[in-house]
Amino acid sequence: MTGPAGAGRTTAIRALEDLGFEAIDNLPLSFFPRLFAGPPLEHPVVVGLDARNREFGVDRLLGALDEVAELAGRRPALVYLDCDTDTLIRRYSETRRRHPLSPTETPKAGIERERALLAPLRDRADVLVETGQMTPHELRAEMARLFGPEDRRGELAIELQSFSYPRGTPRGVDMVIDVRFLRNPHWDLGLRPLDGRDPAVADFVREDPAFGPFYTRLVDLLRFLLPAYRAEGKSYFGIGLGCTGGRHRSVAVTEALSKTLAEDGWQVSIRHRDLERASKVAALDPGMGVA
Repeated sequence: MTGPAGAGRTTAIRALEDLGFEAIDNLPLSFFPRLFAGPPLEHPVVVGLDARNREFGVDRLLGALDEVAELAGRRPALVYLDCDTDTLIRRYSETRRRHPLSPTETPKAGIERERALLAPLRDRADVLVETGQMTPHELRAEMARLFGPEDRRGELAIELQSFSYPRGTPRGVDMVIDVRFLRNPHWDLGLRPLDGRDPAVADFVREDPAFGPFYTRLVDLLRFLLPAYRAEGKSYFGIGLGCTGGRHRSVAVTEALSKTLAEDGWQVSIRHRDLERASKVAALDPGMGVA
């Protein structure tokens, strides 16, 4: 796996590692063929290679691929992650990192230099993935679609994310559901310190007379939409569920919805954005409470 720095190679490699691949990043090219010189490997392998690698050279990499093909009996797939220049510049600006090929120049100079260097690899790629419009979640889902077990390829990965509106809607979601119309457990002093994962809070939210009709309609809508998105070829669908504090109602609905969709056979992951943020703040300063 290769491509310009900033195109998402690390995210993609970690996604394949989660799928059961043995992952090796930044391997010196002289070591590459040796991986396949011994007994057959028990697991599929993904190797990350780019211009930062020691001994890197395009011709040398192409030659190593041919050598591995002889040793393994089949040519390894060359996966190239590409990304448009404007997005790469924005990513470098956000992280304030220096480009490895232009440590004393602008990121744009390094990006253009690297793009020219890697052009022959892009032309030879067996799999080309454009990551410019992908979130990390979508890139992981695309790796699962391309390289996951046969019985799971083409599967739609769903991420549910609870959040608080005052801190903004999450990036990368396809649908946002506002659950602030439900009764707020925050005003119950016994429930306030808890969060939506606690059974007492979940019961409080479910007992709201508005919850049943809302939840039934939401599930019916998703049962209609999700198969259509999967048939259209979509590999990732993100749903944000928001409330005022991101602690009670949105968390409880996210937990309930994840169980319902999983029971329907969907691949579901969940994230409680503001609970995670509160945990990080508390870890840094144990004296700070959660509003």
